[in-house]
Amino acid sequence: MSRPEEPRTPSVLVVDDDRAILEMAEDLLTDAGLEVHKAQSSEDALAFAREHDCDAVLTDVQMPGKDGLELLAELRQLRPDTPVVLMTAFGSIRSAVAAMRAGALDYVTKPFQSEELLVALERAFERRALEQENRWLRRAVERATSFGEIVGKSPAMNEIYAVIRKIASNRSNVLITGESGTGKELVARTIHFTGARKDRPFVPINCTAMPEGLLESELFGHVRGAFTGAHATKKGLFETAPGGTLFLDEIGDMPPILQGKLLRVLQDREVRPVGGNQSVKVDVRIVAATNQDLERAIRAGAFRQDLYYRLNVIPIVIPPLRERREDIPVLAQAFLRRHAGDERYRFTEEAIRKLMGAPWPGNGRELENCIERALALAESHEIRDEDILPSSIDRPRAAGSLHDTLVHLAQERRVTLRELSEAYTDAALEVTHGRKSQAARILDVNRRTLYRREERRGQPRAETGRH
Repeated sequence: MSRPEEPRTPSVLVVDDDRAILEMAEDLLTDAGLEVHKAQSSEDALAFAREHDCDAVLTDVQMPGKDGLELLAELRQLRPDTPVVLMTAFGSIRSAVAAMRAGALDYVTKPFQSEELLVALERAFERRALEQENRWLRRAVERATSFGEIVGKSPAMNEIYAVIRKIASNRSNVLITGESGTGKELVARTIHFTGARKDRPFVPINCTAMPEGLLESELFGHVRGAFTGAHATKKGLFETAPGGTLFLDEIGDMPPILQGKLLRVLQDREVRPVGGNQSVKVDVRIVAATNQDLERAIRAGAFRQDLYYRLNVIPIVIPPLRERREDIPVLAQAFLRRHAGDERYRFTEEAIRKLMGAPWPGNGRELENCIERALALAESHEIRDEDILPSSIDRPRAAGSLHDTLVHLAQERRVTLRELSEAYTDAALEVTHGRKSQAARILDVNRRTLYRREERRGQPRAETGRH
């Protein structure tokens, strides 16, 4: 079963009894590359929605006959996954609150600013994509095993399955730890979609993927005018996932100031939007994940101990692939089925032995990339050992201890300390696939040191993948 593909051209249904507003919105949204459909009444909009699906609805509130709130209520029944943005000429707090309570994703005031409207619709498209992904995952879990797409038969994985059975339906916070590529998000999704919250939203956010100010707004929301660019009140992820699960990936990289605010939310079960004066009660389960040693980060003063205890109610540790080699053939077969889509493909015994012998520093993610590459190289439905080319196989390895290796280098040639430092830094960046945060932790240096090193070498300041 393939994942749902997002439409190449997002479509919007615009509803307003004022033809001039319809034409102005059509020109603006068409210029932005969107597909636009128009309706001059709620009845026309409902007739369209019964026959066609679209990615978002933009509707006026004040209209003859059924108004925008009544239309919203019927659309929620007819097309529950279609987000609705309301337009109001009044912009009052009362109308905004009524709209949000009725299920609107957002609202804009007329006359609206083009940037404000496009931002609201972009959020609507993101919500739509998230709903489609959640729906796909629910179907995948129902059609697959009781543990969704988690694959593995090792004792370590069986222990994780047992923990998931016990905790999937309670509300306790979970902290998942493990190296990059071990499948922490997959475990988080399985906890959600096999538990009592499976019909509510699963909302993931990467704590390293955005600046501190934006991350705070995404998590807790903001009121209109809270900062430059805050054109409208926006709910944070805690409010948009009622009864669901919020997955905080790379929690170890959360800025210290936000750690304190997150702790307050976990203690009080309520959030206060940026710039707001009132707190809102929330019911969200927190599942966090990190590849860092948080206890070490606590000792270094980089992570709050009280937050750690709040998150680490139920710890789940995913071992690296090199410590559960019996899972490698099972995972390889699963990845082969996923990417080949043809049951005739199989591995030779030599290929399996080669897979079993590799160190896989990138864990499951590296193994999956290897299988996808092997399929591209294979000349038949048989995957041979020569088709298996993971980055970690056949990499030169020094025999003996680190001390013996250094003694050998000193005997064979004169290696400077600078050369050794540069070579080890390159190695750390290689095994972390260029992710400077991870490489910096291996080297025990500040990430800025690696950026300055690039600048000295005249390389562009950029990263591959997550920081």
